[in-house]
Order: sequence, then structure tokens, then C-alpha cells
Amino acid sequence: MTSQDYVPAPLRRLWRMTESSRLGRPSALDVDVVVAAAVEIADRDGLGGVTLPKVAKSLGFTGMSLYRHVGSKEELLTLMTDYALGMPPALDTDDWREGLRRWAFAQRTVFRHRPWLTRVPISGPPSGPNQIAWMEVALAIMSRTRLDWAHKVGVLSLIGGYVVQRVRQHSELAASRDETQGQADAERDHALALVRLIDPERFPQTAQLFSSTLFQAPPSDTSDQAAADADFTLGLELILDGVAVQMERS
Repeated sequence: MTSQDYVPAPLRRLWRMTESSRLGRPSALDVDVVVAAAVEIADRDGLGGVTLPKVAKSLGFTGMSLYRHVGSKEELLTLMTDYALGMPPALDTDDWREGLRRWAFAQRTVFRHRPWLTRVPISGPPSGPNQIAWMEVALAIMSRTRLDWAHKVGVLSLIGGYVVQRVRQHSELAASRDETQGQADAERDHALALVRLIDPERFPQTAQLFSSTLFQAPPSDTSDQAAADADFTLGLELILDGVAVQMERS
């Protein structure tokens, strides 16, 4: 086997490349069983609840028995991320903007269902089959544009990072609020408190912001979902506006 044929063990496990056959009774554990158990723990207890000993215990094995299938905690997180992300939806459209918009909202749906995904440390570029499938969908959407490869990758990174950041931010803000108070009402109350503290001479623009009609609306019956959708869409459209400008330059 040449160096070009060599595939590191973590990538082999990520892509479920078959190992050479071994004599004896098949093991009761495999990568899929371990990863599924770890994802179940993360769904229930959050990312902080996932440890190799806890995963092993949930399966009725010792921690050391997992290392044959998962080389490290970092590798386990990579496997979990690809597994939890799942396959992307089909987004067949000739409109690049609509396609990228749907792609972003589809990723957002996954991260909202599993917010712990937004807390997984980034250890490298996308490398798993599901991650590559999501990349392929977005690249296919942009294939009819005049963007070069560098700009296509930049768009993927920018939109993907925006989705993660917004989902994580919304999740953290929701967790910090009084459970009886919605997002719109919390923002209004925050602005009303700050407007009394901010010196217009020292912070003239910020004072105008918090005194504007944006924060002076009466208590809203708008759902948190609608408010979050509006915030997310605003930022996403600004990004897509920038992509459109770059396409014109191309």
C-alpha cells in the first residue's frame, strides 16, 4: 500500500470502511452502536454529559472496551457530529439565493433540534459523509454561478458559521430569560432599563437606538419562534446580499 492509499483510522471509522476480518465471535460493539449511544446521551444531558466512561456504562461495557471503536473523546465528537447532522434535504432549484436560503434554514432546523451540536469544538474541516453531503448540496446550488472555488468555500463557511452562531445565541438567551417572558418582551424591558442609564452625550447613537420605536412597542404576543425567524432571516439576507454583490463582480 502506497502513502496515497493510506487512510487514517479515524477517517476509516468516520466513513465506516470495513476492517480486515477477524476470527472469532463478532463483537457486540461497533462504531454505530457507540455513536448512537453517545448521541442519545447528548440529546438528554447536553454535550457536557458525554464522556467515554458514561457511554460505555450505558452499553454495559468498560471504558477501555470503547477504544477499539473510538480512538479518543475528540474522535467521538467528530463521529457524533456527522451522525447527528444526518443527510441534507434535496434542494433542487435554479435560484442560487433561494437554494442557499433553504440550505441555511435546513441546517438551522437540525441545530435547533440538537443545540448541543453548536457547542462541539471545531477540530478541522468537514470530513464525514453527512457533512460532505451537506457541502455537496450547497456547491451544487452555486454551480451555476460565476463564483470561483475560493468564494464558494467562503460562502459555505460564512453561512454555516452564521447558522451555528445564531442558534447558539438564541438558545443561550432563551435559557437566561424568565420562562414566562418571550423574546420580544425581554428585549423591550432591557431597552427600557438601559435608556435610563445611557448618557446621550457619551453614547449618542446607542441612546437613540434604545429610545427608538424598535424597542418601544407594547408587550407583544408574537411567538418566540416568529421573533427568532425574523432575526435569523434579517442576518441571512444581509449575507446573501453580499454574495450577490460578489457575483456581479465576478
